[in-house]
Amino acid sequence: MDKLFGINGLAGLLLVVVVLLGIAACLATRALSIQQVQATNYYKIENPSNIPQEVKDASMYYKNVKE
Repeated sequence: MDKLFGINGLAGLLLVVVVLLGIAACLATRALSIQQVQATNYYKIENPSNIPQEVKDASMYYKNVKE
C-alpha cells in the first residue's frame, strides 16, 4: 500500500499523463498558429513551364507575394 502514491504508483501515472497532455496541447496550439499564418502566405511561380523536373533549389522559381 505504500507504493500506491509513489512515483511508480498511481500518482506517478497521473503525473505522466498530465505532462503528456500538456505537451500535446502546447504542440497543437503551436501547429494551429503556424497554420493560420501560413494559410495567408501566398507565393507566385515564375515561368512554370521552364522549371526542370529535378531541381535541387526550388526556391529560385517562386517568390512570396507578401514580400
